[in-house]
Amino acid sequence: MNKPTERIAALTRNTNETQIRVAINLDGSGKQNLHTGVPFLDHMLDQIARHGLIDLDIEATGDLHIDAHHTVEDVGITLGMAFAKAVGDKKGIRRYGHSYVPLDEALSRVVVDFSGRPGLSYHIPFTRAMIGQFDVDLTREFFQGFVNHALVTLHIDNLRGDNAHHQCETVFKAFGRALRMATEHDERAAGTIPSTKGTL
Repeated sequence: MNKPTERIAALTRNTNETQIRVAINLDGSGKQNLHTGVPFLDHMLDQIARHGLIDLDIEATGDLHIDAHHTVEDVGITLGMAFAKAVGDKKGIRRYGHSYVPLDEALSRVVVDFSGRPGLSYHIPFTRAMIGQFDVDLTREFFQGFVNHALVTLHIDNLRGDNAHHQCETVFKAFGRALRMATEHDERAAGTIPSTKGTL
C-alpha cells in the first residue's frame, strides 16, 4: 500500500491589521506552538491541536490596542487557508466528521463536512459576554473565518452548559475531534473522491 502524501501547509497572511503565520500537519501528534497575543484563543487552539492530533504552529501580531476582533478572525481565516491547502484534493479522506464532548455540566456537538462549500450553522447560547478578557462574540468570527477559507460546512451546537468557559472549550475540543475524523484516510476509499459528483 502506498504511503499517503504528507499533508502539511505553511503560509503567511499580512494585512494592515494583522500579520499571521500558520504551519500545520494534519497527520501530527498534537504538538503546538501558539502565540497569538490572545491568551484564551491560544488555549482554544491548543484544544484543536491536542484533540485533533494536528500539529499547529501559529504566530500572530495584531492591532490588540483596538481589540482582539481582527486577530481572532484573521487567525481563523489563515488556519482555514492552511487546512484547504493541506487536505489537498481530498482523495481517500472520510470527508465527514463529528464529535460530542462534555466538560462537567457542558456538552457540545460539532459536525464538519469537507464539502468544498462554505457554510456555518452556529448555536452557542453563552451564559455571559466575556470569558476573562475574551469577548465570546469572537468565537463566531473565528469559525466563520475558518469556514469561508477551508471551504467546509460546519455545524456547532452547544447543547447545554452553565459555565461560558466550559461551553467554549467543549466546542473547540469537539471541533478538533471532528476535524481529525473528517480528514482521516479511509483505506476502503483509497484514491477516490468521497462524492458522487467526483469532485469536492
